[in-house]
Amino acid sequence: MRKLSVLYLAFLPLFAVAQKAENEVLLKKINNDSLSYEMPQVTVVGTKDKLFSRVPGSVSIVTKKDLLQLNPLTVNEVLRKITGLNVVDEEGAGLRVNIGIRGLDPDRSRSVLMLEDGVPIALNPYGEPEMYFTPAIDKMAGLEILKGSGQILFGPQTIGGVVNFFTADPPSESQTRIKLNGGDNGLFSSFISHGNTFGKTGFIISYLHKRADNLGTAAFSIHDLSAKIKLQTSEKSNLGLKIGFYDEISNSTYVGLTQNLYDNGGQDFLRIAPEDRLPIRRYNASLTHQLFLNNNIKLQTTAFAYTITRNWQRQEFSFTRPNDFSGVVYGDTNIPNGALYLRNTTGNRNRQFEVVGIEPKLNIKHLLFNKENVLETGVRFIYERANEQFIIGAKPDASSGNIRDNEIRTGRAFSLYAQNKIDITSKLNINIGARLENYDYNREILRGRFRVNGVNNVVRDTSVLASSNTLAFIPGAGLNYNLSDKINLFAGAHKGFAPPRVKDAITSEGIALNLDAELSTNYELGSRFNFNEVLTAEITAFVMDFQNQIIPVSQSSGNLNATGLVNGGQTLHQGLELGFKFDFGKLLNSKNSFYIENSSTFQKSVYSGDRFVGNANLKNLSLPYAPNKMIWTALGTNLNNGFGARVSGNFIDNQFTDEINSITPSANGRTGQIDSRFIIDGNLSYKLPKINANINIAAKNLTDQRYISSRRPEGIRVGLPRLITLGFDYTF
Repeated sequence: MRKLSVLYLAFLPLFAVAQKAENEVLLKKINNDSLSYEMPQVTVVGTKDKLFSRVPGSVSIVTKKDLLQLNPLTVNEVLRKITGLNVVDEEGAGLRVNIGIRGLDPDRSRSVLMLEDGVPIALNPYGEPEMYFTPAIDKMAGLEILKGSGQILFGPQTIGGVVNFFTADPPSESQTRIKLNGGDNGLFSSFISHGNTFGKTGFIISYLHKRADNLGTAAFSIHDLSAKIKLQTSEKSNLGLKIGFYDEISNSTYVGLTQNLYDNGGQDFLRIAPEDRLPIRRYNASLTHQLFLNNNIKLQTTAFAYTITRNWQRQEFSFTRPNDFSGVVYGDTNIPNGALYLRNTTGNRNRQFEVVGIEPKLNIKHLLFNKENVLETGVRFIYERANEQFIIGAKPDASSGNIRDNEIRTGRAFSLYAQNKIDITSKLNINIGARLENYDYNREILRGRFRVNGVNNVVRDTSVLASSNTLAFIPGAGLNYNLSDKINLFAGAHKGFAPPRVKDAITSEGIALNLDAELSTNYELGSRFNFNEVLTAEITAFVMDFQNQIIPVSQSSGNLNATGLVNGGQTLHQGLELGFKFDFGKLLNSKNSFYIENSSTFQKSVYSGDRFVGNANLKNLSLPYAPNKMIWTALGTNLNNGFGARVSGNFIDNQFTDEINSITPSANGRTGQIDSRFIIDGNLSYKLPKINANINIAAKNLTDQRYISSRRPEGIRVGLPRLITLGFDYTF
C-alpha cells in the first residue's frame, strides 16, 4: 500500500486540482433512473453522465429506482451497498445513523459531511457535527455520496466524504404519490405527497408518519412535514424555497446488554431502562436564488436556518450497588462490572441547537489559455449556537429536576473557496482549487462541577467564558481522463480537515486547549467503466494519511466518563474499493434484466505513529470499528411483465471496539472483538400493469442470524431478527 502512496505522489505534480461538484439546474427528467434537479438548490454531483466525467473522485448515486427495488426499512440498508462505508446499527430503526468512511470511526457520523438537498443537517456543522437526527429514507428521492477531492467545495468536514440526501422536486404537472409500508411489531410507514406547477410556480408538499412498537428494542413515532416551492421570477432568475418540520419521540437509550446477558440469551431486546425517552423536534427553512447574469456567469445564493431540540430523559445506572438503588438489577452481580444497577434518578441531557447560514457562489465559464474553463467560487457564513443542560431528576421517569451543568457554546464560521476546471483536451480535464476555513468559537459555563476546598464535583453557579479560533487552508487537486466513451480514469488529492468540537477544545474550567484541527492528506486513483449498461463498474484505491487524528471521547463512543478527548496521533488508512453491476439481460438484448451487483471494500486502518495507553504502544494496531473487509453482493431480475426479485448478502469482517484491540469481551459488554457476519436479505416486487403502482415484499435477515451489531454506546446491541415487510407505492 505504501507503493500506492508513491504512485499518487507521482501524479500530483502533473495533475493538481480539486473536484467540481456541478450545480446544474433546470434539468428535465429523461427517465426514472436519471437525476433531476429542477429546483434551484445545491447538488453534490448533479449529472446524468454515467461516467461522472466531470468528477475526479469516487462517486456513488442511489436513484429512486434503486430505492423502489430495495424497499429499505432504514437508510443503513442503502448505505451498506456503497463501497467504503461501514454503517453501524444502533437501535435497528436507523434513527441515529453511524457512518464510518474508509476506516474512520462511525460514531454519530461525525467525520462525514451530512447534507439534505445540499444544506447541512448535523446538530452544529462545526462545533458538534453529530447526527442525532437522520432524515427518513421513506421520503427520499435518492442519495449522492462523494469521497473524492470535490469535498473541498462543501466543508467544513473534508476528511471522510459527503452524503447528500435529496427529496423530490415539484413536478411539471399534477402528481400525487402514496407510499405505505408495514411489518411485524407495529411497524408502519405512510408517506403522501402532492405537487403541481401552475405557470411559473411549482410546489410539492409531503407528509410522513412512521412508527413501531417493538422493532428490536425500539419504539418510536415520527411525523415529518415538508414543502418545496419553485418560482421562475424572470427569464434570467428563479427562486426555490424549502421548509420542513420533524417531530420524533422514541425510547432511545444508551444502555445495552452486559456480556453475560448476551451469552445467556433470551434477552436480546430487553428494555433495561424502559423510562428512557428521546424527543427530537426540528424546524428548517432554506431559500435559494439563481441569477443568470449572461450565458457564462451564474450567481446562486442559498440562505438556510434550522433549529433542533433534543431533551433526552435517561435513567442513571451503575455497575456497583449505589445509594440511590431503585431495586432493579440486570446481569450477574457476582461478576465485577457484569451487572447493571438502575438508580432511582435520571440524568436528562437537554440540548438546543441553532444554525443560520448564507452562501453566495459564482459559476463562471471562461477561456483561460484559450481552453474551456469553469470557475466556481463562493463564500459562506455560518452562525451556530448550542445550549446544553444536564438535569438530575429525583425519579426514574423524571424529566425535570435540579440543574447540574449549564453552558452555551457559540461559533462563527467564514469559508472562502475557489475551484477551476480546465479542459486541456476534449478528453482530459484538470481541476485545481482551495478552501479557507476560519472558525471562531467560545464556551460559556453558567453552572458546573468544580473542586472546592479539596472537595470534587461541587455543583455551583459560575461565569466562565473562553474563546479560541481555528484557521485552515485546504487545497485540492484532481484530474479526469476519458480514455473512451466507455472508460474514465480519475486521480485526486486533497487536504482533509475537521474543526475540533467546542466542548473538547475548551475545558469545563475555561481553559482553551488550542488544539490543531484534525488534518489528513487524502489520495485517490481510480477508474469507471460503462459498457452499454451491460457492465458498469468503479475501482478506486485510496490513502488517508493523518498527521493527527483527534478522537472525541463521549458516551456514544463507549467512554464511561465522557469528558475531554483522545489525541489519536498519526493514523494511516489504505484500501481498495470495487463496485460493479453486470446485466446478462442487456448482454443478450433482452427486455428482461438478470444481473449481479457487487460492492467490495478491502482496507486497513492503523495507528501509524507511536502512541501509548499505559505501557502499551498502539502503533500498527487497528482503529476501532474499522473492519478490513466489507462485501455487499446481490443477484436479481427485473422482468418485462413487471415482476422483480433480488437476494442480497452483506459480509462485515471482524472488528475491534477499543484502541488496544481487545479480543476477550469485557464484562460490561463495551469492548471486545465483534465477530464477522453475513446477513441475507430478499425482495420480491411487482409493478401493476396499466397503473404506476408497485407492490414490494422484503425479508430482512432472511436466515434469522443472531449477531452483535455494536458494543456502543454503553453495552451490546443485537442486530434485528428476521423481519418481513410489505410495501405499496402508487403515483397518479
